[in-house]
Amino acid sequence: MGDVAIAVPLLNTLVHQYSDLELTVLTKNPFAPLFETIPRVEVKTAEVKTTHKGVPGLYKLSKELMDRNITSVADIHNVLRSKVLGFFLKSKGLEVVKINKGRAEKKALTRPKNKIFKPLKTTAKRYAEVFKALGYPIDIDNIIFLEKRVLQESLKVKLKWKSDLKSVGIAPFAAHEGKTYPAKLMKNVIANLAKNANVQVYLFGGGPDESKTLSTWAQPFDNVYNIAGNYDIESELDLISNLDVMLSMDSGNGHLAAMYGVKVITVWGQTHPYLGFAPYGQTEDRQLLPDREKFPFLPTSVYGNTKGIDNNEIMSSISPDKVVEKIKRTLSLK
Repeated sequence: MGDVAIAVPLLNTLVHQYSDLELTVLTKNPFAPLFETIPRVEVKTAEVKTTHKGVPGLYKLSKELMDRNITSVADIHNVLRSKVLGFFLKSKGLEVVKINKGRAEKKALTRPKNKIFKPLKTTAKRYAEVFKALGYPIDIDNIIFLEKRVLQESLKVKLKWKSDLKSVGIAPFAAHEGKTYPAKLMKNVIANLAKNANVQVYLFGGGPDESKTLSTWAQPFDNVYNIAGNYDIESELDLISNLDVMLSMDSGNGHLAAMYGVKVITVWGQTHPYLGFAPYGQTEDRQLLPDREKFPFLPTSVYGNTKGIDNNEIMSSISPDKVVEKIKRTLSLK
């Protein structure tokens, strides 16, 4: 989801920069709402487990796309499935440009020995290079973020939303343990934030297990609310776009907030912003990093899934007090 969300403000900028351009976004159905407010964008759903499964399904998908009078293709995913689809489309006469993911550079940055520790191109810049190759350069220094969504009164009531309070989103989970702040430390962060009467805290996650955990974490506090499992994606986006700040791991919710220009504070573990996946438009001081003097082998991977590493020790070098202080300073709270 993070990769998809990074593309959203770029596509928004693209259609504003080129008024005669129309886009068809090919994505999975759960991600369709991310694009619904961008003008001149239609979403085509890829049913990769049914209708468009396997090579025959991708060939069928290529025919369906050709019916939309597409003139060129930006493959900003560059995986086996998109390569096969791109082959079919190219054989039908379309120009197809694929993203260079910089896999060799990322391997050099994450390998345990002879590490080349330097910042790589951001994912957003790699996306922009694809569109430039198709003849549509984007000014990525002047990205047009999505406008804040309307927070309906009925939703405000359910969320116990108070417009005079600072709103903090917290997304404490990630796909891998190597990117997840330990539960004990995160509960400490939440408890300290909850002491401030000027703050309302909303917890984000996915799936029944995370929802159950977050409900338990929120229960002791009057100003902390669990969002996970209680609202659809559109309602979550309505809320996220109205946050004052989002605290996230190196994961999707941080990128969702960044689509709207929301300030995002990211807690990093085995991964690192040098890999190019920091939420778009965020300053360097909003990246909370482990102590590399103590852990010089970081980062260990692009995905944070390296085995045999004590993640608790790594993450513990980012104290809860430091996280809370960063949030308060971002919100200009005492």
